[in-house]
Amino acid sequence: MSGAEERVDAGGAGRRTGGGSQGAGGGGRWTPERSAAGNRNPWVVATVISIAAFMEVLDIAIANVSLQHIAGSLSASYDESTWVLTSYLVSNAIVIPLSGWLSDVLGRKCYYMVSVGLFALASLLCGLAPSLAFLVTARVVQGMAGGGLQPVTQTMLVDSFPPRRRGQALAVFGLTVILAPTIGPTLGGYITDQYSWRWVFLINVPVGALSLLLVQALVTEPELLRRERRERWRRGLRLDVPGAALIALGLGFLEITMDRGQREDWFASTLIRTTAVVAAVSLLSFIVRELAAREPLLDLKLLAHRNFAVATLVIAIVGVVMFGTTQFVPQLLQQVLGYTATEAGLALTAGGLGTLVAMGAVGALSGRIQPRYLIGIGLTATILGLWHMNHLNAQMSFSQVAWARLWQVIGIPFMFIPLTDAGYVGLPRERTGQATAMMNVMRNLGGSIGISLVQTLLADREQFYQSRFTETLNPLNPNYTIGVERIRQALIGLGHSASEAGGLAVGEIYRTVQRQASMLAFLDCFWVLMVVGTLVIPTLLLLRSSPGIGVGRASPAARSAREASR
Repeated sequence: MSGAEERVDAGGAGRRTGGGSQGAGGGGRWTPERSAAGNRNPWVVATVISIAAFMEVLDIAIANVSLQHIAGSLSASYDESTWVLTSYLVSNAIVIPLSGWLSDVLGRKCYYMVSVGLFALASLLCGLAPSLAFLVTARVVQGMAGGGLQPVTQTMLVDSFPPRRRGQALAVFGLTVILAPTIGPTLGGYITDQYSWRWVFLINVPVGALSLLLVQALVTEPELLRRERRERWRRGLRLDVPGAALIALGLGFLEITMDRGQREDWFASTLIRTTAVVAAVSLLSFIVRELAAREPLLDLKLLAHRNFAVATLVIAIVGVVMFGTTQFVPQLLQQVLGYTATEAGLALTAGGLGTLVAMGAVGALSGRIQPRYLIGIGLTATILGLWHMNHLNAQMSFSQVAWARLWQVIGIPFMFIPLTDAGYVGLPRERTGQATAMMNVMRNLGGSIGISLVQTLLADREQFYQSRFTETLNPLNPNYTIGVERIRQALIGLGHSASEAGGLAVGEIYRTVQRQASMLAFLDCFWVLMVVGTLVIPTLLLLRSSPGIGVGRASPAARSAREASR
Protein backbone atom coordinates (compact mmCIF):
# COMPACT_ATOMS: atom_id res chain seq x y z
CA MET A 1 0.00 0.00 0.00
CA SER A 2 1.38 3.42 -0.94
CA GLY A 3 1.49 6.53 1.22
CA ALA A 4 -1.32 8.07 -0.82
CA GLU A 5 -4.72 6.59 -0.17
CA GLU A 6 -7.77 6.16 -2.32
CA ARG A 7 -10.59 8.11 -0.68
CA VAL A 8 -14.16 7.59 -1.64
CA ASP A 9 -16.79 10.28 -1.28
CA ALA A 10 -20.51 9.72 -0.83
CA GLY A 11 -21.02 9.27 -4.53
CA GLY A 12 -18.43 6.55 -4.76
CA ALA A 13 -15.95 8.56 -6.83
CA GLY A 14 -12.33 8.25 -5.74
CA ARG A 15 -9.66 10.88 -5.52
CA ARG A 16 -5.96 10.76 -4.60
CA THR A 17 -4.76 12.50 -1.49
CA GLY A 18 -1.42 12.68 0.27
CA GLY A 19 -0.94 10.42 3.24
CA GLY A 20 -0.46 12.34 6.45
CA SER A 21 -1.04 11.40 10.05
CA GLN A 22 -4.65 10.34 10.30
CA GLY A 23 -6.90 9.06 13.01
CA ALA A 24 -5.48 6.11 14.79
CA GLY A 25 -8.62 4.28 15.15
CA GLY A 26 -10.01 4.66 11.72
CA GLY A 27 -11.26 8.24 11.93
CA GLY A 28 -9.03 8.97 8.89
CA ARG A 29 -7.35 6.77 6.30
CA TRP A 30 -4.57 4.52 7.57
CA THR A 31 -1.13 4.93 5.95
CA PRO A 32 1.97 2.74 6.38
CA GLU A 33 4.33 5.64 7.08
CA ARG A 34 4.48 4.78 10.81
CA SER A 35 4.64 1.02 10.28
CA ALA A 36 7.40 -1.02 11.95
CA ALA A 37 7.21 -3.59 9.14
CA GLY A 38 8.65 -1.47 6.33
CA ASN A 39 8.49 -3.56 3.14
CA ARG A 40 8.15 -6.82 5.08
CA ASN A 41 5.05 -8.80 5.93
CA PRO A 42 3.62 -7.13 9.07
CA TRP A 43 2.62 -10.54 10.47
CA VAL A 44 6.29 -11.51 10.71
CA VAL A 45 7.01 -8.33 12.65
CA ALA A 46 3.96 -8.88 14.88
CA THR A 47 5.25 -12.32 15.83
CA VAL A 48 8.80 -11.11 16.43
CA ILE A 49 7.94 -8.18 18.70
CA SER A 50 5.48 -10.28 20.71
CA ILE A 51 8.21 -12.70 21.88
CA ALA A 52 9.80 -10.40 24.45
CA ALA A 53 6.44 -8.99 25.55
CA PHE A 54 5.26 -12.54 26.21
CA MET A 55 8.42 -13.21 28.21
CA GLU A 56 7.86 -10.07 30.31
CA VAL A 57 4.25 -10.89 31.19
CA LEU A 58 5.20 -14.50 31.90
CA ASP A 59 7.70 -13.32 34.50
CA ILE A 60 4.90 -11.74 36.53
CA ALA A 61 3.26 -15.12 37.16
CA ILE A 62 6.02 -17.67 36.75
CA ALA A 63 7.76 -16.91 40.07
CA ASN A 64 4.57 -17.13 42.16
CA VAL A 65 4.85 -20.88 42.74
CA SER A 66 8.59 -20.70 43.49
CA LEU A 67 8.50 -18.43 46.53
CA GLN A 68 8.82 -21.19 49.11
CA HIS A 69 11.85 -22.62 47.31
CA ILE A 70 13.39 -19.15 47.00
CA ALA A 71 12.86 -18.46 50.70
CA GLY A 72 14.43 -21.77 51.73
CA SER A 73 17.37 -21.44 49.36
CA LEU A 74 18.24 -17.88 50.41
CA SER A 75 17.58 -18.33 54.16
CA ALA A 76 14.58 -16.00 54.24
CA SER A 77 11.01 -16.24 55.45
CA TYR A 78 8.11 -16.74 53.04
CA ASP A 79 6.81 -13.25 53.83
CA GLU A 80 10.21 -11.73 52.97
CA SER A 81 10.30 -13.70 49.71
CA THR A 82 7.07 -12.04 48.53
CA TRP A 83 9.12 -8.89 47.88
CA VAL A 84 10.38 -10.77 44.82
CA LEU A 85 6.90 -10.21 43.36
CA THR A 86 6.20 -6.79 44.89
CA SER A 87 9.48 -5.23 43.72
CA TYR A 88 8.83 -6.35 40.13
CA LEU A 89 5.27 -5.02 40.07
CA VAL A 90 6.25 -1.67 41.60
CA SER A 91 9.11 -0.97 39.19
CA ASN A 92 6.97 -2.21 36.29
CA ALA A 93 4.18 0.20 37.19
CA ILE A 94 6.58 3.15 37.48
CA VAL A 95 8.07 2.70 33.99
CA ILE A 96 4.86 2.16 32.00
CA PRO A 97 3.78 5.86 32.08
CA LEU A 98 7.27 6.87 30.93
CA SER A 99 7.36 4.37 28.07
CA GLY A 100 5.68 6.68 25.55
CA TRP A 101 8.18 9.49 26.17
CA LEU A 102 11.17 7.13 26.18
CA SER A 103 10.16 5.50 22.88
CA ASP A 104 9.71 8.93 21.29
CA VAL A 105 13.12 10.13 22.49
CA LEU A 106 15.15 6.97 21.80
CA GLY A 107 13.11 5.61 18.90
CA ARG A 108 10.71 2.70 19.22
CA LYS A 109 13.11 0.07 17.91
CA CYS A 110 16.03 1.31 19.99
CA TYR A 111 13.95 1.54 23.17
CA TYR A 112 12.53 -1.93 22.58
CA MET A 113 15.99 -3.46 22.12
CA VAL A 114 17.46 -1.64 25.14
CA SER A 115 14.54 -2.91 27.25
CA VAL A 116 15.00 -6.51 26.04
CA GLY A 117 18.75 -6.39 26.66
CA LEU A 118 18.39 -5.02 30.19
CA PHE A 119 15.60 -7.51 30.91
CA ALA A 120 17.78 -10.45 29.87
CA LEU A 121 20.75 -9.14 31.88
CA ALA A 122 18.59 -8.60 34.98
CA SER A 123 17.15 -12.12 34.54
CA LEU A 124 20.69 -13.52 34.53
CA LEU A 125 21.46 -11.65 37.77
CA CYS A 126 18.21 -12.96 39.31
CA GLY A 127 19.19 -16.53 38.48
CA LEU A 128 22.67 -16.07 40.02
CA ALA A 129 21.47 -14.12 43.09
CA PRO A 130 23.42 -15.10 46.25
CA SER A 131 20.99 -13.41 48.64
CA LEU A 132 17.40 -12.19 48.81
CA ALA A 133 18.47 -8.53 48.84
CA PHE A 134 20.44 -9.08 45.62
CA LEU A 135 17.50 -10.91 44.03
CA VAL A 136 15.02 -8.14 44.93
CA THR A 137 17.38 -5.49 43.52
CA ALA A 138 17.76 -7.45 40.28
CA ARG A 139 13.97 -7.83 40.10
CA VAL A 140 13.61 -4.04 40.34
CA VAL A 141 15.90 -3.65 37.32
CA GLN A 142 14.03 -6.44 35.53
CA GLY A 143 10.66 -4.77 36.15
CA MET A 144 11.92 -1.38 34.96
CA ALA A 145 13.35 -2.94 31.80
CA GLY A 146 10.19 -4.90 31.05
CA GLY A 147 7.68 -2.18 31.88
CA GLY A 148 7.85 -0.56 28.47
CA LEU A 149 7.77 -3.73 26.36
CA GLN A 150 4.00 -4.13 26.30
CA PRO A 151 3.16 -0.49 25.45
CA VAL A 152 5.76 -0.16 22.69
CA THR A 153 4.75 -3.53 21.22
CA GLN A 154 1.11 -2.49 21.18
CA THR A 155 1.94 0.87 19.60
CA MET A 156 3.96 -0.76 16.81
CA LEU A 157 1.12 -3.19 16.08
CA VAL A 158 -1.47 -0.40 15.89
CA ASP A 159 0.70 1.58 13.46
CA SER A 160 1.68 -1.43 11.33
CA PHE A 161 -1.81 -2.75 10.51
CA PRO A 162 -4.78 -1.03 8.85
CA PRO A 163 -7.96 -0.81 10.96
CA ARG A 164 -9.57 -3.80 9.22
CA ARG A 165 -6.74 -6.11 10.26
CA ARG A 166 -5.82 -4.47 13.55
CA GLY A 167 -8.01 -6.79 15.60
CA GLN A 168 -6.22 -9.82 14.15
CA ALA A 169 -2.84 -8.27 14.99
CA LEU A 170 -3.96 -7.48 18.52
CA ALA A 171 -5.03 -11.12 18.84
CA VAL A 172 -1.36 -12.04 18.43
CA PHE A 173 -0.46 -9.49 21.09
CA GLY A 174 -3.26 -10.90 23.24
CA LEU A 175 -1.19 -14.05 23.66
CA THR A 176 1.21 -12.05 25.81
CA VAL A 177 -1.30 -10.66 28.33
CA ILE A 178 -3.81 -13.52 28.41
CA LEU A 179 -1.97 -16.75 27.77
CA ALA A 180 1.26 -15.94 29.64
CA PRO A 181 -0.37 -15.61 33.09
CA THR A 182 -2.26 -18.84 32.39
CA ILE A 183 0.76 -21.00 31.65
CA GLY A 184 3.05 -19.15 34.08
CA PRO A 185 2.17 -21.22 37.18
CA THR A 186 2.41 -24.48 35.22
CA LEU A 187 5.78 -23.68 33.71
CA GLY A 188 7.11 -22.21 36.93
CA GLY A 189 5.97 -25.20 38.99
CA TYR A 190 7.47 -27.70 36.56
CA ILE A 191 10.82 -25.91 36.32
CA THR A 192 11.04 -25.49 40.09
CA ASP A 193 10.06 -29.10 40.84
CA GLN A 194 12.30 -30.67 38.19
CA TYR A 195 15.31 -28.32 38.21
CA SER A 196 15.69 -25.22 40.37
CA TRP A 197 13.90 -21.91 40.97
CA ARG A 198 16.94 -20.19 39.43
CA TRP A 199 16.00 -21.53 35.98
CA VAL A 200 12.68 -19.68 36.23
CA PHE A 201 14.78 -16.56 35.57
CA LEU A 202 17.65 -18.01 33.56
CA ILE A 203 15.38 -19.20 30.72
CA ASN A 204 14.83 -15.52 29.85
CA VAL A 205 18.46 -15.10 28.76
CA PRO A 206 18.37 -17.18 25.53
CA VAL A 207 14.86 -15.94 24.74
CA GLY A 208 16.04 -12.35 25.12
CA ALA A 209 19.07 -12.99 22.88
CA LEU A 210 16.83 -14.51 20.19
CA SER A 211 14.45 -11.55 20.41
CA LEU A 212 17.30 -9.06 19.95
CA LEU A 213 18.57 -10.83 16.85
CA LEU A 214 15.13 -11.03 15.23
CA VAL A 215 14.20 -7.44 16.03
CA GLN A 216 17.50 -6.12 14.66
CA ALA A 217 17.01 -8.08 11.43
CA LEU A 218 13.27 -7.65 10.80
CA VAL A 219 11.87 -4.57 12.56
CA THR A 220 12.11 -1.16 10.86
CA GLU A 221 12.25 2.31 12.39
CA PRO A 222 10.05 4.38 9.98
CA GLU A 223 11.58 7.47 8.43
CA LEU A 224 8.65 9.59 9.64
CA LEU A 225 9.41 8.66 13.25
CA ARG A 226 13.10 9.39 12.72
CA ARG A 227 12.22 12.90 11.52
CA GLU A 228 9.91 13.42 14.46
CA ARG A 229 12.64 12.26 16.84
CA ARG A 230 15.24 14.58 15.28
CA GLU A 231 12.79 17.46 15.56
CA ARG A 232 12.15 16.61 19.20
CA TRP A 233 15.89 16.60 19.94
CA ARG A 234 16.32 19.87 18.03
CA ARG A 235 13.65 21.58 20.12
CA GLY A 236 15.19 20.18 23.29
CA LEU A 237 14.06 17.21 25.36
CA ARG A 238 11.20 18.21 27.59
CA LEU A 239 10.31 15.71 30.26
CA ASP A 240 7.61 16.53 32.74
CA VAL A 241 9.90 15.75 35.69
CA PRO A 242 7.40 16.73 38.42
CA GLY A 243 4.73 14.64 36.71
CA ALA A 244 7.10 11.68 36.37
CA ALA A 245 8.06 11.90 40.04
CA LEU A 246 4.43 12.15 41.16
CA ILE A 247 3.19 9.19 39.14
CA ALA A 248 6.23 7.12 40.13
CA LEU A 249 5.47 7.78 43.80
CA GLY A 250 1.73 7.31 43.30
CA LEU A 251 1.81 4.05 41.37
CA GLY A 252 4.79 2.66 43.29
CA PHE A 253 3.24 3.20 46.72
CA LEU A 254 -0.19 2.12 45.45
CA GLU A 255 1.30 -1.19 44.29
CA ILE A 256 2.91 -1.68 47.71
CA THR A 257 -0.38 -0.86 49.41
CA MET A 258 -2.39 -3.29 47.31
CA ASP A 259 0.19 -6.08 47.33
CA ARG A 260 1.14 -5.93 51.02
CA GLY A 261 -2.16 -4.76 52.50
CA GLN A 262 -3.60 -8.16 53.36
CA ARG A 263 -0.34 -9.44 54.85
CA GLU A 264 0.06 -6.30 57.00
CA ASP A 265 -3.59 -6.21 58.18
CA TRP A 266 -4.35 -3.15 56.06
CA PHE A 267 -4.80 0.13 57.92
CA ALA A 268 -3.90 -1.40 61.26
CA SER A 269 -0.33 -1.24 59.88
CA THR A 270 1.69 1.98 59.95
CA LEU A 271 3.36 0.90 56.69
CA ILE A 272 0.07 0.56 54.83
CA ARG A 273 -1.34 3.82 56.21
CA THR A 274 1.79 5.64 55.09
CA THR A 275 1.92 4.10 51.61
CA ALA A 276 -1.81 4.70 51.06
CA VAL A 277 -1.57 8.39 51.99
CA VAL A 278 1.53 8.93 49.83
CA ALA A 279 -0.16 7.16 46.90
CA ALA A 280 -3.40 9.14 47.19
CA VAL A 281 -1.70 12.55 47.52
CA SER A 282 0.77 11.81 44.71
CA LEU A 283 -1.87 10.59 42.24
CA LEU A 284 -4.24 13.49 42.94
CA SER A 285 -1.36 15.94 42.52
CA PHE A 286 -0.37 14.18 39.29
CA ILE A 287 -3.88 14.60 37.85
CA VAL A 288 -3.89 18.34 38.66
CA ARG A 289 -0.38 18.73 37.26
CA GLU A 290 -1.05 16.89 33.99
CA LEU A 291 -4.27 18.72 33.23
CA ALA A 292 -2.40 22.04 33.50
CA ALA A 293 0.89 21.03 31.81
CA ARG A 294 1.61 22.14 28.23
CA GLU A 295 3.44 18.89 27.43
CA PRO A 296 2.10 16.34 29.91
CA LEU A 297 3.74 13.01 30.61
CA LEU A 298 0.36 11.32 30.21
CA ASP A 299 -2.23 13.27 28.28
CA LEU A 300 -5.27 12.84 30.52
CA LYS A 301 -7.27 14.93 28.08
CA LEU A 302 -7.42 11.83 25.90
CA LEU A 303 -10.13 10.71 28.30
CA ALA A 304 -12.35 13.34 26.69
CA HIS A 305 -12.64 10.89 23.77
CA ARG A 306 -15.62 8.76 24.73
CA ASN A 307 -14.39 5.50 23.25
CA PHE A 308 -11.00 5.80 24.88
CA ALA A 309 -12.50 6.66 28.28
CA VAL A 310 -14.92 3.71 28.17
CA ALA A 311 -12.28 1.31 26.88
CA THR A 312 -9.85 2.38 29.62
CA LEU A 313 -12.47 1.86 32.32
CA VAL A 314 -13.56 -1.54 31.04
CA ILE A 315 -10.00 -2.75 30.48
CA ALA A 316 -9.27 -1.98 34.14
CA ILE A 317 -12.26 -4.15 35.14
CA VAL A 318 -11.04 -6.89 32.80
CA GLY A 319 -7.72 -6.68 34.66
CA VAL A 320 -9.55 -7.11 37.97
CA VAL A 321 -11.26 -10.30 36.77
CA MET A 322 -8.38 -11.74 34.73
CA PHE A 323 -5.55 -11.23 37.23
CA GLY A 324 -7.81 -11.88 40.23
CA THR A 325 -8.85 -15.33 39.02
CA THR A 326 -5.40 -16.22 37.69
CA GLN A 327 -3.97 -15.51 41.13
CA PHE A 328 -6.44 -17.41 43.30
CA VAL A 329 -7.68 -20.36 41.19
CA PRO A 330 -4.32 -22.17 41.63
CA GLN A 331 -4.55 -21.26 45.31
CA LEU A 332 -7.99 -22.91 45.46
CA LEU A 333 -6.66 -26.09 43.90
CA GLN A 334 -3.67 -26.31 46.22
CA GLN A 335 -5.40 -25.22 49.42
CA VAL A 336 -8.69 -27.13 49.10
CA LEU A 337 -7.88 -30.06 46.81
CA GLY A 338 -4.24 -30.53 47.79
CA TYR A 339 -2.83 -30.21 44.25
CA THR A 340 0.88 -29.63 43.73
CA ALA A 341 2.00 -26.51 41.89
CA THR A 342 2.47 -28.51 38.69
CA GLU A 343 -0.93 -30.22 38.98
CA ALA A 344 -2.65 -26.89 39.63
CA GLY A 345 -1.00 -25.43 36.54
CA LEU A 346 -2.05 -28.39 34.41
CA ALA A 347 -5.66 -27.96 35.53
CA LEU A 348 -5.52 -24.44 34.09
CA THR A 349 -4.13 -25.60 30.75
CA ALA A 350 -7.61 -26.18 29.30
CA GLY A 351 -8.31 -22.50 29.89
CA GLY A 352 -5.18 -21.61 27.96
CA LEU A 353 -6.19 -23.79 25.02
CA GLY A 354 -9.67 -22.28 25.03
CA THR A 355 -8.12 -18.83 25.05
CA LEU A 356 -6.08 -19.67 21.97
CA VAL A 357 -9.18 -20.79 20.08
CA ALA A 358 -11.15 -17.74 21.21
CA MET A 359 -8.37 -15.36 20.12
CA GLY A 360 -8.41 -16.87 16.66
CA ALA A 361 -12.18 -16.38 16.48
CA VAL A 362 -11.94 -12.79 17.69
CA GLY A 363 -9.21 -12.02 15.19
CA ALA A 364 -11.43 -13.30 12.37
CA LEU A 365 -14.53 -11.44 13.58
CA SER A 366 -12.96 -8.14 14.61
CA GLY A 367 -13.06 -6.63 11.12
CA ARG A 368 -16.69 -7.66 10.56
CA ILE A 369 -18.49 -7.07 13.86
CA GLN A 370 -18.55 -3.91 15.95
CA PRO A 371 -16.24 -4.12 19.00
CA ARG A 372 -19.02 -3.41 21.49
CA TYR A 373 -20.88 -6.56 20.38
CA LEU A 374 -17.77 -8.70 20.76
CA ILE A 375 -17.08 -7.16 24.16
CA GLY A 376 -20.66 -7.90 25.19
CA ILE A 377 -20.22 -11.54 24.14
CA GLY A 378 -16.99 -11.75 26.13
CA LEU A 379 -18.45 -10.18 29.26
CA THR A 380 -21.48 -12.46 29.11
CA ALA A 381 -19.32 -15.57 28.68
CA THR A 382 -17.05 -14.54 31.57
CA ILE A 383 -20.00 -13.81 33.86
CA LEU A 384 -21.58 -17.18 33.06
CA GLY A 385 -18.22 -18.88 33.63
CA LEU A 386 -17.89 -17.25 37.06
CA TRP A 387 -21.50 -18.23 37.85
CA HIS A 388 -20.63 -21.84 36.94
CA MET A 389 -17.53 -21.78 39.17
CA ASN A 390 -19.70 -20.48 42.00
CA HIS A 391 -21.43 -23.91 41.98
CA LEU A 392 -18.29 -26.02 42.43
CA ASN A 393 -17.62 -28.01 45.61
CA ALA A 394 -14.74 -29.54 47.54
CA GLN A 395 -15.29 -32.94 45.85
CA MET A 396 -14.78 -31.66 42.29
CA SER A 397 -12.66 -33.76 39.96
CA PHE A 398 -9.71 -32.67 37.82
CA SER A 399 -11.87 -32.65 34.69
CA GLN A 400 -14.54 -30.52 36.39
CA VAL A 401 -11.88 -27.98 37.36
CA ALA A 402 -10.45 -27.92 33.84
CA TRP A 403 -13.86 -27.40 32.19
CA ALA A 404 -14.87 -24.74 34.71
CA ARG A 405 -11.66 -22.81 34.05
CA LEU A 406 -12.20 -23.13 30.29
CA TRP A 407 -15.67 -21.55 30.47
CA GLN A 408 -14.40 -18.86 32.82
CA VAL A 409 -11.58 -17.55 30.59
CA ILE A 410 -12.90 -18.20 27.08
CA GLY A 411 -14.63 -14.80 27.01
CA ILE A 412 -11.54 -12.75 27.95
CA PRO A 413 -10.14 -12.47 24.37
CA PHE A 414 -13.57 -11.19 23.25
CA MET A 415 -13.09 -8.33 25.72
CA PHE A 416 -9.40 -7.53 25.64
CA ILE A 417 -8.77 -7.43 21.88
CA PRO A 418 -11.88 -5.42 20.80
CA LEU A 419 -11.42 -3.08 23.78
CA THR A 420 -7.88 -2.27 22.70
CA ASP A 421 -9.07 -1.77 19.11
CA ALA A 422 -12.10 0.37 20.04
CA GLY A 423 -10.05 2.59 22.34
CA TYR A 424 -8.13 4.07 19.39
CA VAL A 425 -11.22 5.14 17.44
CA GLY A 426 -11.02 8.89 16.85
CA LEU A 427 -7.57 9.39 18.43
CA PRO A 428 -4.81 11.19 16.50
CA ARG A 429 -2.20 8.69 15.34
CA GLU A 430 0.64 10.63 16.99
CA ARG A 431 -1.06 10.04 20.38
CA THR A 432 -1.14 6.25 20.13
CA GLY A 433 1.94 5.96 22.36
CA GLN A 434 0.25 8.01 25.10
CA ALA A 435 -2.98 6.07 24.73
CA THR A 436 -1.20 2.71 24.87
CA ALA A 437 0.69 3.69 28.03
CA MET A 438 -2.53 4.75 29.75
CA MET A 439 -4.31 1.52 28.80
CA ASN A 440 -1.47 -0.59 30.15
CA VAL A 441 -1.34 1.43 33.37
CA MET A 442 -5.07 0.90 33.90
CA ARG A 443 -4.92 -2.82 33.09
CA ASN A 444 -2.06 -3.39 35.53
CA LEU A 445 -3.74 -1.21 38.13
CA GLY A 446 -6.94 -3.22 37.71
CA GLY A 447 -4.91 -6.41 38.10
CA SER A 448 -3.39 -5.21 41.36
CA ILE A 449 -6.81 -4.23 42.66
CA GLY A 450 -8.22 -7.59 41.60
CA ILE A 451 -5.52 -9.59 43.37
CA SER A 452 -5.84 -7.47 46.51
CA LEU A 453 -9.65 -7.61 46.47
CA VAL A 454 -9.67 -11.38 46.13
CA GLN A 455 -7.09 -12.01 48.86
CA THR A 456 -8.79 -9.65 51.31
CA LEU A 457 -12.25 -11.08 50.65
CA LEU A 458 -10.89 -14.60 50.83
CA ALA A 459 -9.32 -14.07 54.26
CA ASP A 460 -12.39 -12.31 55.68
CA ARG A 461 -14.93 -14.84 54.42
CA GLU A 462 -12.79 -17.79 55.48
CA GLN A 463 -12.72 -16.42 59.05
CA PHE A 464 -16.48 -15.81 58.90
CA TYR A 465 -17.36 -19.35 57.81
CA GLN A 466 -14.92 -20.96 60.19
CA SER A 467 -16.36 -19.06 63.15
CA ARG A 468 -19.90 -20.02 62.13
CA PHE A 469 -18.99 -23.70 61.79
CA THR A 470 -17.18 -23.89 65.12
CA GLU A 471 -20.16 -22.40 66.99
CA THR A 472 -21.79 -25.83 67.07
CA LEU A 473 -18.66 -27.98 67.25
CA ASN A 474 -18.76 -28.78 70.97
CA PRO A 475 -19.70 -31.76 73.18
CA LEU A 476 -23.21 -30.33 73.69
CA ASN A 477 -23.99 -31.06 70.03
CA PRO A 478 -24.91 -34.77 69.68
CA ASN A 479 -24.00 -34.79 65.96
CA TYR A 480 -20.51 -33.58 66.81
CA THR A 481 -20.12 -36.20 69.54
CA ILE A 482 -21.30 -38.98 67.24
CA GLY A 483 -18.98 -37.84 64.46
CA VAL A 484 -15.94 -37.73 66.73
CA GLU A 485 -16.74 -41.19 68.11
CA ARG A 486 -17.10 -42.73 64.64
CA ILE A 487 -13.77 -41.32 63.48
CA ARG A 488 -12.13 -42.42 66.76
CA GLN A 489 -13.37 -45.97 66.33
CA ALA A 490 -12.14 -46.06 62.74
CA LEU A 491 -8.69 -44.88 63.83
CA ILE A 492 -8.56 -47.47 66.59
CA GLY A 493 -9.35 -50.08 63.98
CA LEU A 494 -6.32 -48.83 62.02
CA GLY A 495 -4.07 -49.48 65.01
CA HIS A 496 -4.05 -46.20 66.95
CA SER A 497 -4.45 -46.21 70.72
CA ALA A 498 -7.73 -45.00 72.23
CA SER A 499 -6.24 -41.77 73.64
CA GLU A 500 -4.32 -41.01 70.46
CA ALA A 501 -7.38 -41.73 68.28
CA GLY A 502 -9.48 -39.21 70.22
CA GLY A 503 -7.09 -36.34 69.51
CA LEU A 504 -6.69 -37.35 65.89
CA ALA A 505 -10.48 -37.49 65.44
CA VAL A 506 -10.93 -33.92 66.70
CA GLY A 507 -8.08 -32.79 64.44
CA GLU A 508 -9.66 -34.45 61.42
CA ILE A 509 -12.96 -32.67 62.03
CA TYR A 510 -11.18 -29.34 62.36
CA ARG A 511 -9.30 -29.91 59.07
CA THR A 512 -12.65 -30.67 57.39
CA VAL A 513 -14.09 -27.44 58.80
CA GLN A 514 -11.13 -25.46 57.50
CA ARG A 515 -11.46 -27.05 54.06
CA GLN A 516 -15.18 -26.33 53.82
CA ALA A 517 -14.71 -22.77 55.09
CA SER A 518 -12.01 -22.18 52.48
CA MET A 519 -14.20 -23.59 49.71
CA LEU A 520 -17.14 -21.36 50.62
CA ALA A 521 -14.83 -18.34 50.79
CA PHE A 522 -13.55 -19.07 47.28
CA LEU A 523 -17.13 -19.36 46.03
CA ASP A 524 -17.89 -15.93 47.49
CA CYS A 525 -14.92 -14.51 45.56
CA PHE A 526 -16.31 -15.93 42.32
CA TRP A 527 -19.68 -14.37 43.12
CA VAL A 528 -18.20 -10.91 43.78
CA LEU A 529 -16.18 -10.98 40.54
CA MET A 530 -19.33 -12.04 38.70
CA VAL A 531 -21.18 -9.00 40.08
CA VAL A 532 -18.28 -6.69 39.15
CA GLY A 533 -18.38 -7.97 35.57
CA THR A 534 -22.16 -7.57 35.37
CA LEU A 535 -22.00 -3.91 36.45
CA VAL A 536 -19.75 -3.09 33.48
CA ILE A 537 -22.19 -4.21 30.77
CA PRO A 538 -24.22 -0.93 30.61
CA THR A 539 -21.06 1.07 29.81
CA LEU A 540 -20.81 -0.72 26.45
CA LEU A 541 -23.75 1.35 25.22
CA LEU A 542 -21.44 4.38 25.31
CA LEU A 543 -18.95 2.91 22.84
CA ARG A 544 -19.02 4.57 19.43
CA SER A 545 -19.09 2.40 16.32
CA SER A 546 -15.81 1.80 14.53
CA PRO A 547 -15.87 3.15 10.96
CA GLY A 548 -15.81 0.60 8.15
CA ILE A 549 -16.87 -2.33 10.36
CA GLY A 550 -20.16 -4.09 9.96
CA VAL A 551 -21.34 -1.79 7.15
CA GLY A 552 -20.38 -3.90 4.18
CA ARG A 553 -23.99 -4.63 3.18
CA ALA A 554 -25.36 -1.15 3.71
CA SER A 555 -24.73 0.31 0.24
CA PRO A 556 -22.30 0.21 -2.69
CA ALA A 557 -20.71 3.45 -1.48
CA ALA A 558 -20.21 2.01 2.00
CA ARG A 559 -18.67 -1.13 0.56
CA SER A 560 -16.32 0.98 -1.56
CA ALA A 561 -15.32 3.01 1.49
CA ARG A 562 -14.60 -0.15 3.40
CA GLU A 563 -12.41 -1.46 0.59
CA ALA A 564 -10.54 1.85 0.48
CA SER A 565 -9.71 1.58 4.19
CA ARG A 566 -8.05 -1.78 3.57
